[in-house]
Amino acid sequence: MTMQSSHSAQEAATWQNVVANENPQVEDNNTTESEKETGRRKGLRGFAAMDGEKQRAIASMGGRAAHQQGVAHEFSSEEARMAGKKGGEAVSRNREHMAAIGKKGGEAAHGRRRQRQENQQSA
Repeated sequence: MTMQSSHSAQEAATWQNVVANENPQVEDNNTTESEKETGRRKGLRGFAAMDGEKQRAIASMGGRAAHQQGVAHEFSSEEARMAGKKGGEAVSRNREHMAAIGKKGGEAAHGRRRQRQENQQSA
């Protein structure tokens, strides 16, 4: 795999450090005894086995490269509005979740009302 020349020297060095420091023999706490005996494991491998900081560094470099090449997608305000609407519709289908949100809001509102009433009585 070759790197695009559009990367800066610093980004290329960072990428090489990330790859060089990657340990493919990550010990997985979820590996069973039979998996250890057979040498097969169903734990995380590759990108998923990296810590979050390494994943973010690699993803960030990929995002920058896509923007430099002009192939990155940028949401228009219309696309963002439609995505938000779709997400809102999906969340609102979960009645238990919506009830929990409403309950929290009600408790917060009533809590403020009680606090005001107590402050007025003590004054």
